[in-house]
Amino acid sequence: MSARILVVDDVIPNVKILEAKLSVEYYDVVTAYNGADALEIAFETPPDLILLDVMMPQMDGFEVCRRLKKDHRTAHIPVIMVTALSEATDRVQGLEAGADDFLTKPVDDVALFARVKSLLRLKMMMDEFRLREETSADLGVINTSEDNEEAVHRARILVIDDNEFSSRQMKEVYAEAYDIVMESDMEEAQVLLGGGDFDLAVVSLDSAQFDPLRLCSRIRTVESTRQLPILTLVDEADKDKLMKGLEIGVNDYVMRPIDTNELIVRTKTQILRKQYQDRLRHNYHRSMELAVTDGLTGLYNRRYMTNHLDTLLQRAKMDYKPVSVLIMDIDFFKNVNDTYGHDVGDDVIKDFAGRIGMSVRGVDLACRYGGEEFVVVMPDTDLSVASTVSERLRRQVADKPFTDKKETCEMVITCSIGVTVSKEQEDSNSLLKRADDALYAAKRDGRNRVVVTSANVAA
Repeated sequence: MSARILVVDDVIPNVKILEAKLSVEYYDVVTAYNGADALEIAFETPPDLILLDVMMPQMDGFEVCRRLKKDHRTAHIPVIMVTALSEATDRVQGLEAGADDFLTKPVDDVALFARVKSLLRLKMMMDEFRLREETSADLGVINTSEDNEEAVHRARILVIDDNEFSSRQMKEVYAEAYDIVMESDMEEAQVLLGGGDFDLAVVSLDSAQFDPLRLCSRIRTVESTRQLPILTLVDEADKDKLMKGLEIGVNDYVMRPIDTNELIVRTKTQILRKQYQDRLRHNYHRSMELAVTDGLTGLYNRRYMTNHLDTLLQRAKMDYKPVSVLIMDIDFFKNVNDTYGHDVGDDVIKDFAGRIGMSVRGVDLACRYGGEEFVVVMPDTDLSVASTVSERLRRQVADKPFTDKKETCEMVITCSIGVTVSKEQEDSNSLLKRADDALYAAKRDGRNRVVVTSANVAA
């Protein structure tokens, strides 16, 4: 994958070496030799990933990282700290500043590209969800909070480790802050993952009883766990396994012997990211739902219905099957608003939509066409069936009085319905026009009735 990477180091040879390695892999490399220049570049033209030296004069890498993570323009750019420091306390300080990972100088090529590819994949996915959320917010479909970081409240962690000592250590570290489930069997772990709402899977890579990499691969393969963060526990001698795990989709790791503070910080980072990712995904699906449905009734909106009808008619051109359309209008609805007010009118609209839902089939598509007007699209349905459904719906409306939400008033409501069926090589405009003409005839002839128009009548 191509990406723009910012390399920051005050030592020119270090910058040139990383630039050469990354350029060979077709990355677009930008360089900076101090923290201030790095911040200026990142704020003006944000890169996709930053390789950041820790030990720099005037402003060290920790401070640069903190400033990047505090600014909304750069907060979601992955940062890999490249350092000669190898103490756990240094890693913890970097993680608390917002770094995603550490590489120790001299940089190992395999480790470098494994981490770069892994973090770029994650960023691309998150960028797509953020873009969709921004678009939905701009359109007014959803409201977003400025504060995207959410607190960790009893997140659920599944620890998969068949080492008794290691399992006890995990339990002691996690028990106070998280709901933790321990499992030593891979098959049982998969069952738990399939049925449990976990925020993190912690997998030991040195298991003697199962293949931990195969488990990680299955987590990434199954739809229900594909986005679940995976944190691995790795022995120094198992670096090859770690590199393979990162290629499979492992999110993070802690080297043994485990430093408790590092484990706590990496765990919190992964869970916060999972919560943020879940919020973005929820907002995306919510925006999709709101974009195609009517906010008052929950029925599909006119735009979605028109696209759906166009698709059905396109299919009908290849293998003709009739598509029937009902257009209905609440009779004298203006009187309801004028007499009882618009709140009661909204209650009537919602009740009317509910009665439509009870009268049509699961394959039929009901939509609010506008105001007090509704449309039902009935695929693979001839006029006889559509007429029967329309008459049943008319009776559902007329036979049972409507009440407002507070049940302070009772109203007898009726509706008029126009029905027609598609003909070969017809578009949605002419079909809807013919159904609308039938609706007009029903209203003209006295309302509270169904008028059926065949496909042979000109639109």
